[in-house]
Amino acid sequence: MIETKPLDTASGGSGLRMKPGCEWSAVARALRAAAPEAFSSDGALLNLTGTESAQKPGGGGGSWGRPGSPQAISSPVDGTPLGTLPMLDAAAAIKAVHAAAHEAPVWSRTPLAERVARVLATLDGMRKHRDVLVKSLMWEIGKPEPLAASDVDRCIDGVAWYAENIEPMMRGRTPLGLVSNIASWNYPLSVLVHAVLVQAMVGNSVIAKTPTDGGGLAIGVCAAIARRSGLPISLVSGPGGPLSKALIRHELIDCISFVGGRATGRDIALNLVDTSKRFMLEMEGVNAWGVWDFSQWDLLAGLLRKGYEYAKQRCTAYPRFVVQRRLLPQFMDTYLSVVKSLRFGNPFAVAHDDDALPALEFGPLINAKKVKELRGMWDEALVGGAMPIYEGELSSGRFIAGQDSSAYMAPACLLSLPRSSRLYHGEPFGPLDSIIVIDSVEQMVAEMNVSNGNLVASIATDDAALADRMKSELRAFKVGHNAVRSRGDRQEPFGGMGQSWKGCFVGGKHLVHAVTRGEGDDRLAGNFREVFRMPPEA
Repeated sequence: MIETKPLDTASGGSGLRMKPGCEWSAVARALRAAAPEAFSSDGALLNLTGTESAQKPGGGGGSWGRPGSPQAISSPVDGTPLGTLPMLDAAAAIKAVHAAAHEAPVWSRTPLAERVARVLATLDGMRKHRDVLVKSLMWEIGKPEPLAASDVDRCIDGVAWYAENIEPMMRGRTPLGLVSNIASWNYPLSVLVHAVLVQAMVGNSVIAKTPTDGGGLAIGVCAAIARRSGLPISLVSGPGGPLSKALIRHELIDCISFVGGRATGRDIALNLVDTSKRFMLEMEGVNAWGVWDFSQWDLLAGLLRKGYEYAKQRCTAYPRFVVQRRLLPQFMDTYLSVVKSLRFGNPFAVAHDDDALPALEFGPLINAKKVKELRGMWDEALVGGAMPIYEGELSSGRFIAGQDSSAYMAPACLLSLPRSSRLYHGEPFGPLDSIIVIDSVEQMVAEMNVSNGNLVASIATDDAALADRMKSELRAFKVGHNAVRSRGDRQEPFGGMGQSWKGCFVGGKHLVHAVTRGEGDDRLAGNFREVFRMPPEA
């Protein structure tokens, strides 16, 4: 499998060092300075809960505390200890839900203009501390600088768009009450914080679970800024099992927004069967590229490179390529030229102190456990008969000599997966691709639909009529023609087909309608338990 030993000075990491000013000690000091109330005297992150005795909107600043047992967290970049998460037990989480629900009635009666003003004040605070939020995400989840900055900026710009356009979307609608958020670690701000701020803007009180695998420190600073601005936001940490009774099943929770794995999403859906709670459950699928009667290889090369952003640790990444047999040689030439040129490694490693941070497609995976999981998938597929097409070497990455590189993985690709392998039906969520060779359009559709529901899919073809026809046959919410599709969170709705999504669609008015009540709620756009009630808008 792929070599994962740290680089020595004879490899590509010769002479690289940590960029001055980016050391974790400096970033940690800046985080505490930005939000001192969010940290204990020894620098540990605290939980943020509402204040039941408060009568004014926003809960009077909330209450920061550290009940439960601290859990150590470390950086995937090089294993540096980052601090601890304050892990709540079920009883403490239920108290937090009660406090959050207590804030909802007063906040819902606050005029929309004032709610918008408080959200805008939160965005101003986030802009002030943009640099430390970016560096925190780099350390916490291993994003290279441009991707970490994009996560921050997309959150700020996206919420600002809602603030500017919220009035007509709210016409005739009222907030649900208390919205609970459970999201994955890969987009802490542009997904989780973005959703929380919009949910509060429309009049809900909000409680969110800190992602256990990363992003909690940056989220904590944003939550502190939001509280100072008067928003009724609570942020709690804890294991999913004990907290599910509070954050999913509790009678005071009016809506659940979840982003994560399919197994956890199914468990949440089962917990909601006998309730009337509103929900948005975003889960994974094996998003696929289909390649048929295609000749624009330079175009595809650029799209393939972009697809490797953040090591494909995205719900809209494309790990599966379904390729017409006669085009396999041209596809492989294009694909291999891209993967062999990918830049990855330590996002803080520079050759000289005054160098800019490196322009990388990706840094580490979220942790060494994920690397081990992908190695297991690789080995399992090989035993079943898959053909290894490409095995990248870690020695081609950029590393500081002697650093821990256990969370890094070079790109790899397999051809002709056995149907019994986990990779055949499951999303790797990392830089491990698979290629399936097909001989008919019907076979291509079947192989692209292998996971029974995707968030996105794309078709590479010179035949526009074929692309249009296939869009109705693919079980993906967004389908691209010679282009990748992404989540998006403003005017364009987002959701999923089949097993990749359950509940209301989001984006623009759909997000606002998902967390408010109004006329026509029986026709909310979504992929629901009973039926697919309403198709997504074009």
